[in-house]
Amino acid sequence: MEESKRQKQVAGVIQEAINDIFLRLGLNMVDGGMLSISNVKITPDLLEARIYLSLFQVKNPDALLKKLEDRKGEIKKELGLRVKQQLRRMPELKFFKDDTLDHVFKMEEIFKKLNEEKNS
Repeated sequence: MEESKRQKQVAGVIQEAINDIFLRLGLNMVDGGMLSISNVKITPDLLEARIYLSLFQVKNPDALLKKLEDRKGEIKKELGLRVKQQLRRMPELKFFKDDTLDHVFKMEEIFKKLNEEKNS
């Protein structure tokens, strides 16, 4: 099902605000790695925000997700202060690891091996 215009607008507002919150709270640089928000998806009822995180050289992604879950209340409070004029109810925040880059690297390795086999 395709996202509505309102879902896309709310997702954009939340993504921008959460990026700023992560920067202010120092959550964008962790464990010698970098964290960025690759995408935000909102349910049709606007009550759940699924935040997809792109992790670069983070040593322990599961520990990072646990840390974000522990600080979810603080993040949600900050987000509420920023978007209270645009939303009636604050959506529930859910954090997910975006593994798109992992798939890209795996596919590149597979193509590289296939080319090597083909040329030999």
